[in-house]
Amino acid sequence: MDRLQRRLAQFAAARDWEPYHTPKNLAVALSVEASELVEIFQWLTPEQSAKVMEKPESAHRVADEVADVLAYLLQFCEVLGVDVLDALAAKIERNELRFPVPGSSGPNRHSSE
Repeated sequence: MDRLQRRLAQFAAARDWEPYHTPKNLAVALSVEASELVEIFQWLTPEQSAKVMEKPESAHRVADEVADVLAYLLQFCEVLGVDVLDALAAKIERNELRFPVPGSSGPNRHSSE
């Protein structure tokens, strides 16, 4: 992950893009790229969406948008000093406490509750 973040930083630096890579701009770009990923699935049925990777043209689009989302997320984390893997691990731990396995002690709520 660190190697990819360094590579993205070098890519941006070589093009003098760092002044534009503010937290706000990167968050907006991340949102745009996530929306482009959503657009692929917008009018598909659940069954069609489950098969999207079976067609080379749609599989390529999905992979490209996933890469764009991850690239902007990594750049965002780099700028703000967030360790993405530590943040994810901490969030999983909090969710395990919030949403225990059914049948165990504690409330069993869904994130929409």
